[in-house]
Amino acid sequence: MQYRAIIRILGLLVALFSVTMIPPAFISLIYGDGSGLAFVLAFVLSVLTGLAIWYPNRRSRADLRAKEGFLIVVLFWTVLASFGALPFALLEQPQMTITDAMFEAFSGLTTTGATVIEGIEYLPKAVQFYRQQLQWLGGMGIIVLAVAILPILGVGGMQLYRAETPGPVKDSKMTPRIADTAKHLWYIYLSLTIACAGAYWVAGMNLFDAVCHAFSTIAIGGFSTYDASLGYFNSVAVNIVCVIFLWIAALNFSLHYAAVSGRNIRNYFKDPECKAFFTIQLSLVTLCFLALVYHSVYETAEMALDQALIQAVSISTTAGFVTADFSSWPAFLPIVLIFSSFIGGCAGSTGGGLKVIRILLLFLQGKREVDRLIHPKAVYAVKLGDRAMPERVVEAVWGFFSAYAVVFVVIMVALIATGMDDITAFSATAATLNNLGPGLGGVAGTYADVSDAGKWLLVTAMLFGRLEIFSLLVLFSPTFWRS
Repeated sequence: MQYRAIIRILGLLVALFSVTMIPPAFISLIYGDGSGLAFVLAFVLSVLTGLAIWYPNRRSRADLRAKEGFLIVVLFWTVLASFGALPFALLEQPQMTITDAMFEAFSGLTTTGATVIEGIEYLPKAVQFYRQQLQWLGGMGIIVLAVAILPILGVGGMQLYRAETPGPVKDSKMTPRIADTAKHLWYIYLSLTIACAGAYWVAGMNLFDAVCHAFSTIAIGGFSTYDASLGYFNSVAVNIVCVIFLWIAALNFSLHYAAVSGRNIRNYFKDPECKAFFTIQLSLVTLCFLALVYHSVYETAEMALDQALIQAVSISTTAGFVTADFSSWPAFLPIVLIFSSFIGGCAGSTGGGLKVIRILLLFLQGKREVDRLIHPKAVYAVKLGDRAMPERVVEAVWGFFSAYAVVFVVIMVALIATGMDDITAFSATAATLNNLGPGLGGVAGTYADVSDAGKWLLVTAMLFGRLEIFSLLVLFSPTFWRS
């Protein structure tokens, strides 16, 4: 294991991340909200620590293997979020404990969207902006951004990219060079953010709110500048903009690249995962709409459709924006919405959850086993479209699902052991492991009342979800640490 090379890279990346403290400091200066000192201090501490880690190891250059890539990713996300918590810990308003500061930073960077803060609209503008910025940086993955400049760091980038990119098939690249791939991902990501901010502004938001909500929408994060989230605006136009861009952000970004570079959208219609995604989305919206109309939750069918659309899309894509208290909706709807977050977005998107392609492969594998029972001697292949999937991929999906289930059960039982009730423990685990945010029961609003031990367990769940289980789980294997 190339420990000194890893420490060198980590130091440079922490120093790079310190730059993200500067925009909130300028926001504080513009609005005169008095919170700028906390961000300046956080910037100084971060950059000095990063350089102090880098300098003694500056000459340690070595090629990265896959195992070093995994370790760097896990260490970087852990250390990054810890430094990201500095402004929260240093702020006078709101005053936060170390546990709460860490929870808020991890929730932001992992795009979970769970919060311990109440009275968000009364926070300094710089703090509001910083929360949204954390989600935007975490959405695509700060590691992918770093990969774009890895030639400066002196290492190859494919190992980091493989460890960071979500989804079961990680070998595909949009462009021949990994740095070009990372740059193209960020060009698309930035363009979508600008377009989303413009659409929110046209829909009636002020410029500050439009930019902040564009950050969390494209990141599929769910943080808002108001306690009531999107419900504060009470606008059908805002809800429609949110739905459209959540759908776009929940699709595989390689499809967006193909559409932009090839100037056609045929790949969207050919992609099996894309078709499955929209089938699930439309089915869920229809189910919610019919249930809301049947139980007369809203005065008109139009209002029911608006609420069903925004809530179904927001929860199922793991964004977590709310316009109503969906936990109080009748019958089975709250549980259905929480379970929909297990599916999440497509592979290669900013969404959380198991990913649509994994659910699709699990379904096809299950169907194959049923067919084998009927015709034991027949040979069946698991096919996505016209492509037969290698058995290695199918086995990896089953392995991922098994590991996911084990992690889920362990964290949920541990939460119950802290004194949390069953419904709250189940939904809190689902909301953090799927990077969703809002849950049911005691976490339907904020996570402020969760015990410190419970918050650290949920932070662990956020990391497992953001790093796709195996990237973190692999560090617990004795084989990993053998040279």
